[in-house]
Amino acid sequence: MTQPVSPPRDTAGKIGPAGRPATWRSLSARADVRTLSLLGVLAALVVIGGVTKPDEFLDTRNLQLVLTQASVIGVVTVGMTFVITSGGIDLSVGAIVALASVWATTVATQEYGFVGILFTAMVVGLGCGLVNGLLIAYGGMVPFIATLAMLASARGLALQITDGKTQIVTIDSVLRLGERDSYVLGVPPLVIVFAIVTIVGWLLLNRTTFGRRTVAVGGNSEAARLAGIDVRRQRLYLYLLSGLCCGIAAFLLIVLSGSGQNTNGNLYELDAIAAAIIGGTLLSGGRGTVTGSVLGVLIFTTITNIFALNNLQSDVQQIAKGAIIVAAVLVQRRTARTA
Repeated sequence: MTQPVSPPRDTAGKIGPAGRPATWRSLSARADVRTLSLLGVLAALVVIGGVTKPDEFLDTRNLQLVLTQASVIGVVTVGMTFVITSGGIDLSVGAIVALASVWATTVATQEYGFVGILFTAMVVGLGCGLVNGLLIAYGGMVPFIATLAMLASARGLALQITDGKTQIVTIDSVLRLGERDSYVLGVPPLVIVFAIVTIVGWLLLNRTTFGRRTVAVGGNSEAARLAGIDVRRQRLYLYLLSGLCCGIAAFLLIVLSGSGQNTNGNLYELDAIAAAIIGGTLLSGGRGTVTGSVLGVLIFTTITNIFALNNLQSDVQQIAKGAIIVAAVLVQRRTARTA
C-alpha cells in the first residue's frame, strides 16, 4: 500500500499552507517585528523630545523641519538600500551629492533656470552611478574600492568647480520651493518628493521583477546567474539607481540651502548605510526593506533635532547617537528571535 505524502515542512517542522513552507510566514513576521521595533524607538524619541522641550520640539515648524531634513538623506538611503540588498556598497553617495549640487548651481547652469538645475543634478548623479556600475559590474572592481575612488574624485572635482566658494542660487522658482508659501496642506514640497521616492522604491523592491532580481543577486549571485539573471547588468542598473537618488537629493539640498557647496553631503554615506542596516537591510545582501530604511532615517534625524534643541555638544551627540544605534539593533535582534 502506498504511503501518504506529507505536506512540505520548514526547518522547524511546521506545515506550510497550500504546500508552501512556513518559513515565508516566519520571515514576514520577523519583518513586522522589526518595523514595530523601529516604530517603538521613534515613538520613544518623540516622547523624550516632548518631555525635554515640549514647546519647541512639538511645534509644527520644528516637526516640518525634521521631516524636511530627513528628506535629503532619506532619498539617498532609498538608493543605498537597493545597493546593499544586492550585496554591494556605495561609499560615494555623499560626494556625488556634492558634485551634483555644485555642478547644477554654476552660473552657466543657472542660465537655464529651474529645469536646467534639476536636469543637471540628475544627469550628474546618473553619470557617476554609471561609472560606478561599469567599474563594478563589467570592470570586476570590488564595490568598496570603486566607490571609494569615486568619493575622492567627485569631492576633488566639486572643489575644483567651486574653488572652495559657495555658489548662490538666484532662480526664484527654485528658492520658492523652500518657502512656507509652497507647502501643500502644511507639508513641505521636499517631504512630498521624499514620500514619492519612498513609495516608488517600495514598489520597485517588493512588487517587481527588478526587486526580486536584486534580492536574488544579493542572496547568491552565482545561483542568480544560473537562474538566467544577467547579474552584471542588474548591478549596473542598481548603481544607476543609486546615482539617480543622489541627483534628486542634490536638488533637494539646493532648494533647502539655496546654494551649492563642495562640502555638501558630508558623511551621507555613513548615515545612509547605518539607516539601512538599522532598518533591517542585511549588509551581506539578500534582504532589504525600504520601509525600515526610512524609519532609520527618521530616527537619526529626530535624535539630531532633540540634541540640538537641548544644546548638547557635538561630541555628546555622536556618542549618544552611537549608543542608541547599538541599542536599536540589539532590540531588533532580540525581538526577531521571539517572532
